[in-house]
Amino acid sequence: MNTSIPVVSSPSVAATIRVVAREDAIDLAEVDEKTEATVVEVLKLDLEHYPVSDDPRTWSRLRKNICLILISCAAMIAQLAANIQNPAMEEIKHDLNATNAQLSLSISLFLLLQGLVPLIWSVVSEFQGRRFVYLITLALFTAGSVVVALSKSIKLMIAFRCLQAAGSSAVSSLGSATLADMFDPVERGSKMGIYYTAPLLGPALGPVFGGILTSALGWRSIFWFLSILGGTSVFAFVLYFRDTFRKERSLVYRDVVAKRLVQITRNLGSVKQVAEKESIEQAEDIEKQTTPSTFVDVKLTFRDVDPIKPIFRIVKQRHNVVILFASGLLAAFGFLATYASSRTLGSDYDLGPLYIGLVNLSYGAGCVISSLTSGWWSDRELKRMKELNGETYAEMRLRTSVIGGTFLPAFILGLGWVSEEKVNVAAIAVMLFACGFFTTWMYTSTLAYIVDANVGCSSSATATNSAFRGLLSFIALETAVPLQDGLGDGATYSIWAGLMAVCELLILLVYLKGRGWRVPANPTVKGNGVEKS
Repeated sequence: MNTSIPVVSSPSVAATIRVVAREDAIDLAEVDEKTEATVVEVLKLDLEHYPVSDDPRTWSRLRKNICLILISCAAMIAQLAANIQNPAMEEIKHDLNATNAQLSLSISLFLLLQGLVPLIWSVVSEFQGRRFVYLITLALFTAGSVVVALSKSIKLMIAFRCLQAAGSSAVSSLGSATLADMFDPVERGSKMGIYYTAPLLGPALGPVFGGILTSALGWRSIFWFLSILGGTSVFAFVLYFRDTFRKERSLVYRDVVAKRLVQITRNLGSVKQVAEKESIEQAEDIEKQTTPSTFVDVKLTFRDVDPIKPIFRIVKQRHNVVILFASGLLAAFGFLATYASSRTLGSDYDLGPLYIGLVNLSYGAGCVISSLTSGWWSDRELKRMKELNGETYAEMRLRTSVIGGTFLPAFILGLGWVSEEKVNVAAIAVMLFACGFFTTWMYTSTLAYIVDANVGCSSSATATNSAFRGLLSFIALETAVPLQDGLGDGATYSIWAGLMAVCELLILLVYLKGRGWRVPANPTVKGNGVEKS
């Protein structure tokens, strides 16, 4: 940790001191009117476009696409691990002498930890960068996969499935933040759609690979397969991934710098002594600067970063809580649909692992097609509204979710009752495809909104989104077995159809009210999710 902090000649020092001093009740009566005026401007720093060295947004298209491909493939592997064991549940149950509840727990705990652990990784990425976190977590995932493949008991398998989850969690949550590092909001939706396609291929192909490997080589080959993929991913990141994180665009970094400056100010005796050392009269508008010189150069460590504050900043804002709950419900249904259908196809239709995987592939195919089209459609609508209105704001992106919200509940009802009545398996495949398509259509817009609406803290926002997703997915899978066994598929999916209708209402609420909630809650963030022509 640096002990001496050079004060850069700019208005930011007095301003950032004043921000934190207001929170800490420090007496700033001696700050003059000129500094007051400067404070107002600096508090509205445009973190979205703040000038940085080696700006990832100015990288070549090839360099950015390499990073996009790497995080997408790694995210696909992470999501592949979530449900690849579904077709092998009967084999694992007999080989490890496990119960249905234990098998369900192995999957639900995986999803829970995959959602919660990113809250830690997002903090680490704020001072070590994205690349460091990706390498460590992918190595953990690989190690966990090896031990699961060697497991002789269900308890050992569950324990190291948890390690797998912790290792796979970062790339699934920080991927969106990495895209925010590289791409401007106007093109972020289409890139988000491409990025999200690969993780969706995981749940789509997972049951197929799981079925083929289980049928040919036994269930343990599934986890040896994941070990090979994880190791290959680590090697690729070492060679080709370039870190995209820039601390100057982080609200967390700004807060830590401000705290350090308050400490300096206390030592000097007054804010005025610091302010007088700055050439306030010669300060330029931040957007006209050609070099990133506003922030004090501080090297952060884990002790400097409060893991709770960034999360609290996200969840204390109404628009975030509402959209995070809706996003979490959408993700939870996605995991429940393939898990519940696997149980139905195995018990009621007497299908083997391979055929279960092929039927579930229809859900993944719907997700992939939707991801490719919804991101493009979202950006198209955003550009059109920008031409009409002269500007766009983050909530406009949610307008496209109406298409998915209109049709999704009906197809969920259809899936439930064709399963209940044991209609031909082709009908289940059609319903799964439609559910995957419309779920992803809605989820893509909510994910892009979460990034766009949280300027300067996209990694914390996406990590919090992962936590909501993991927690709600855990609840969904833990209740799936008792609901299916007690009420049947028809009633179970009817409940979820109602939840998805509520989900769309929540998204519409944020579309209509979100900007009015968001802007007053973030008065010091310039831009605040707005893009002007």
